[in-house]
Amino acid sequence: MYTMSMSAVHSPSAEDPGTPPPITTPPRKASVRLQERRGSNLSLLLDVSSLTVEPVCSVSTPKEVWLQLLHTSTRPLTHTLLQEAVMDISTLNAEYQKIPPNFVTSAELDVPGHMMKDRYKTILPNPESRVILRSPEEEMGPDRYINANYIRGYRGAPRAYIATQGPMLHTVGDFWDMVWQERSSIIVMVTRLKENNEKCELYWPQPKEKTKRIKEEEEEKDEGETGRFGRFLLTVTNSQEKDGFTVTDMEIQLCSERRAIRHYWFTSWPDHHIPQCTTPLLRLVEEVETYTRSRLPPTDQPITGPDSGAGPIIVHCSAGIGRTGCFIASSICCQQLRETGQVDILETVCQLRLDRGGMIQTTEQYQFLYATLAQYSSQLQHKQEQNQAAAPQNSEDQVSIQLQNLQLDSTQNRKN
Repeated sequence: MYTMSMSAVHSPSAEDPGTPPPITTPPRKASVRLQERRGSNLSLLLDVSSLTVEPVCSVSTPKEVWLQLLHTSTRPLTHTLLQEAVMDISTLNAEYQKIPPNFVTSAELDVPGHMMKDRYKTILPNPESRVILRSPEEEMGPDRYINANYIRGYRGAPRAYIATQGPMLHTVGDFWDMVWQERSSIIVMVTRLKENNEKCELYWPQPKEKTKRIKEEEEEKDEGETGRFGRFLLTVTNSQEKDGFTVTDMEIQLCSERRAIRHYWFTSWPDHHIPQCTTPLLRLVEEVETYTRSRLPPTDQPITGPDSGAGPIIVHCSAGIGRTGCFIASSICCQQLRETGQVDILETVCQLRLDRGGMIQTTEQYQFLYATLAQYSSQLQHKQEQNQAAAPQNSEDQVSIQLQNLQLDSTQNRKN
């Protein structure tokens, strides 16, 4: 049942216009400052001097109300209800607008000097779930800051993912320190390096094209395939292009220890918008899940998160909330549909925002998430119908085999 309350919608506060000046002087223009756009250093001012309405008192909703909504909002949908819900755009928009963003302020974060390592000053890691980088064993010093959060997975599995911003030039070393510390073996990148502006620093070596070269060039064939990033030596062992994304296998080395890393780079998702179709994202989710299963011991249990040795799946875009949230929510909800026959997208997004504020950044992305899961639901149902159609034939085959066995037994008994 849909349980989110309409009464808790936050009203942005307006600046006090102050005491009116004497009538002999021109009236002073009042202005309302809008929330700063992500990553912008400018604020937008609107002239409201021509408005004749009385100033509206600011209404502040206590954070406890937001948290209660995030903990309790739910809308479970069967396959049929999901197909109906994805067509009701106005309801989806209203549903999304009522989800509290759960952003944190710099004062709430309370980490001195963190702004130097934040790509966008308004996108900060929630304190309760943020990743803290421990000082290397060979160095004595305080723990270090990185703009990243642990994210719960299917069935609330702790630390199944890490959502983080795209590395910057001076945070590439921190990024690989996090990969090493958390023993992560999978990285999912859902952004280009540059769109309208820089979105992410190149933080891994690029594979060299395999072409015939003269002897001198062949002797330098490793150049571009191996590079040092922070404390680590990274070597590309394989790279392959797929529909909408690139899969790169790497080896990360610190001193004498080496570990395997698989990097998925999804390049067909434009910033602040959505892909043209849902199929590439579903393929990426399936690829990551298949590879995750291959690294786990055999089990009949559903994947709730990586095992203790594999570490969280690290997911990032530019800010680490929009496209990152879409991928993680898609992955969780696909498992939910497959295991339970229903999905609760609202509850999943609320869970993500409890762990990292602002996950799923626009109504357009929220609609795309619903559309992605509706397509996956249709695929599941089609597969089930095929299995059911094949079931009678299988039953007939089993009966035929049983009759043959009985006939053999009867023949043997007569001989005896």
